[in-house]
Amino acid sequence: MDSQSSGLKILVHASTWFAPVLLPIIVYFLSSDSDVKRISLQAMLFHFLIGILITISIFFSFILIGIPFFIIFGLMAIISPIKGIFYATQNRHFQYPFLGFIK
Repeated sequence: MDSQSSGLKILVHASTWFAPVLLPIIVYFLSSDSDVKRISLQAMLFHFLIGILITISIFFSFILIGIPFFIIFGLMAIISPIKGIFYATQNRHFQYPFLGFIK
C-alpha cells in the first residue's frame, strides 16, 4: 500500500469532524484504489446511519429509553473513526461497525 492511499484513508476517517459525507463522496469518485473506495463508501454510509440512530435516540430520550442508545451511538461515532485512523496509519484492514459486509 502506498503512502497516498494510506493518507486518503486517514483523511476519510478524519472527515467525521469536518465533512462527514462530502469528503468520502469526493474521495470515492476520484480514487482508483479499491480499498480506498471501500473505506470511503463505508465511512459515508456509517455517518448517515449514525446520524439517523442518534436522531432516533434523541427522540426516544424523552421517554428515557433513548438515553443509553444515545450514549452508545455517540461513543461509536467518536471511537470508530479514531480506530480507523489508527488502523490506517499501521496499514491494517478496518471495517466500520454495521457495514463490514460492503466490499
